[in-house]
Amino acid sequence: MEKELEFMRQNHPEILEKEPPYIMIRFSPELKLDYNEKAAQQLEARQFRPWVDLQREFPGIKLSPLYAALPQDQLNALIRKARATDPTYKPGPFSSYFKVDYDDAQRLTDIVKRLKRWREAEDVTMYVPAPDPFVDATNDPRAVDQVYLDTAPNGIDARYAWGFVGGDGQGQRVIDLERGWTFGHEDLTAHGITLLHGTLLDSSRSHGTAVFGEICASDNTLGCVGITPNVASVRAVSFHGSTQQDAILAAIATMNFGDVLLLEAQNWVPGLPSMLGPIEVTDAVYEVLRLATALGIIVVEAGGNGTNNGSTPPFAMDTYVAPGGNAILNPGGVGFRDSGAIIVSASTSAAPHTRMPWAPHGQRIDCYAWGENINTCSSNSSGATNLYQTSFGGTSGASPIITGAALAVQGIIEASFGFRYSPRQMRAVLRNPATGTPPATTETTQINVMPNLRLIIDNQLNITPDIYLRDFVGDTGNPHTGAISASPDIIVRLAAEANPQAAFGEGSGTENTSTLGSTVEAGQNNFIYVRMRNRGGSNANNVQATVFWSEVASLVTPDLWNLVGTTTLASVPNGNQLTVSDAITWSAAAIPATGHYCFVGLVGNAQDPAPGPADFIDWNNFNNFIRNNNNVTWRNFNVVDAEPAPAADPAGFVPLPFLLVGAPDKNRVFAIEIEGRLPEGARLLWEMPLALYRKVKRYLPKADLIQREKVVRAYLHPYQVTRLTSIELPAKYRAKCRLLLQIPRELRRKTYQITLRQFYRQLQVGGITWQTGRRRLV
Repeated sequence: MEKELEFMRQNHPEILEKEPPYIMIRFSPELKLDYNEKAAQQLEARQFRPWVDLQREFPGIKLSPLYAALPQDQLNALIRKARATDPTYKPGPFSSYFKVDYDDAQRLTDIVKRLKRWREAEDVTMYVPAPDPFVDATNDPRAVDQVYLDTAPNGIDARYAWGFVGGDGQGQRVIDLERGWTFGHEDLTAHGITLLHGTLLDSSRSHGTAVFGEICASDNTLGCVGITPNVASVRAVSFHGSTQQDAILAAIATMNFGDVLLLEAQNWVPGLPSMLGPIEVTDAVYEVLRLATALGIIVVEAGGNGTNNGSTPPFAMDTYVAPGGNAILNPGGVGFRDSGAIIVSASTSAAPHTRMPWAPHGQRIDCYAWGENINTCSSNSSGATNLYQTSFGGTSGASPIITGAALAVQGIIEASFGFRYSPRQMRAVLRNPATGTPPATTETTQINVMPNLRLIIDNQLNITPDIYLRDFVGDTGNPHTGAISASPDIIVRLAAEANPQAAFGEGSGTENTSTLGSTVEAGQNNFIYVRMRNRGGSNANNVQATVFWSEVASLVTPDLWNLVGTTTLASVPNGNQLTVSDAITWSAAAIPATGHYCFVGLVGNAQDPAPGPADFIDWNNFNNFIRNNNNVTWRNFNVVDAEPAPAADPAGFVPLPFLLVGAPDKNRVFAIEIEGRLPEGARLLWEMPLALYRKVKRYLPKADLIQREKVVRAYLHPYQVTRLTSIELPAKYRAKCRLLLQIPRELRRKTYQITLRQFYRQLQVGGITWQTGRRRLV
């Protein structure tokens, strides 16, 4: 630690003045010393030779308990509480840790060498204070605003969280551990911040003020706004003039389950010269952090800034081995220990985010956030109260962003459900890849994700409504690979229902019926009902249900949609209860000419918005929305009369017209399946343009060319599947086709089905189902 001590002498003498280096020693239990200031006297009374010799060589050397912030009985009470709260917690040997002080810091390394020879010393570490984990980016400033509050991938979407009770920090408590702040800053003074422990370091005022600015700057007409501006309690503990472990003990003695403790500090990594890492690399600090998380306190820990300048490799946690031989920061390594804290690394501010060159990496990193260009409060050594900056950074800047995210999540959970997340639960939420922004694909090191509060709220907390229409009976609203065009939730009736909820809703007995009504009569008004479920965490208010009609097509792309109408449901209660809309009246004048059509249904409200037609124009959106957006459904389900139409051509066949459709953006390769579930003696033909036939003829061995019409009628097996693979269709392709169906007269009163399915990369993206019957869909 000689290099580190010299660095601090040259660059931070003001820190050394109040934080002189010292030695931490952990004695073996067999020594059995009382944990108080009389421990040295006990050694003397026992004539413990190693200590007597040490006193002779280093006159004035002192031995005292390392954990001095709390009386022993109070510390023991916290340990008992932690064991009751967290059954997995195994207390560390707190009463075995002692502090060795000596006035001449230059000779501490000699004392360490002597102590390491003691058989009774299990661990000996020299502590040298480290600078605040901050990188000054003023040499490359950018005029940026608080973009870290914005939507992903740029920020954490704090603005979205503010729309939920508790998302602004309401009811939550936070403590920041570091060295200095300006509590009277104009954007912080409303919080009435108090110092619980330690003394203030003037040269660190800007640092702590910036940290609090990110977390909780007031929502007023001044300066900036914090991620959680309405947090209920803001306090501070300083390890200046004290020790990190005592400052942490002083903090947790006042904290409750679910409160948040931010560690704005870093330590020199034992065994790696001039490398700065998280403070838990120090054994004694690890013990109090594990105590804190066992008590249910959420701990957010800056990962440290490596060499602070990127001139040497950053702190690689996976490969680090502590002097004792343990891979303490590698979850897969021998001797790994988990404090339960959320460890944070730092990234570039611009998306896609990459790790800052000096920032730590490894599996133990839980989250990353901005490590540069942070717009927040500032101050100076005189305590100026009206300063701001745009260049705060380092893991010092990243950690408050994650702290704000934790406070927002905790606030929403408590306001919504009346409980708080434990440290383990909170860490799992914030580091979840499914609800976070990953770093750039070019980032080869592990820094996990930056939390996305919108995804966390919508997908993990289950706070928002989640309204869905079923694509098929049995659909639960999850992404699926099942049918996409047989929704039971768009119902057409020829007369208005007096009580649609009783007729079609929960408890009606028709919940899983898909044949409630699909026949539209020309020349009169028809009535369309939409039913839906809400599997979310709250009621959905002011839900709009919109229905479109389209020509029957293999792909129902939005350019084919025609608006039928919209209706609003005042509330769709959560609990997955099937809820039915009032009728959308489809007036006689608006109904298209006799033919066969399909319906598209969309439902949503402000918190769970439905996609609009424009959202489907992009092919990837179209493909994803079909299966992954449960606010939309198709009903390609048509009923036709099995009796031949008088003008049918060829004679005796019923025509089933449809469009074969290509993707809206570019040429794409599809597969087509046509399956008939028809009786023996039935005949099925596919009538198509000659140009289309040339694309598919290799799959259709028998066909007749109708030269005068330039169409081909290909024969299909009436009760087997016809498969056409690798069919390339041009962008916006439309081919007018017909299936021609003939059923023996004596069998026409029964019901049969024909299904056409269109696949893209083995996933169904479109389809049509025709069913024979006694009524005709127009």
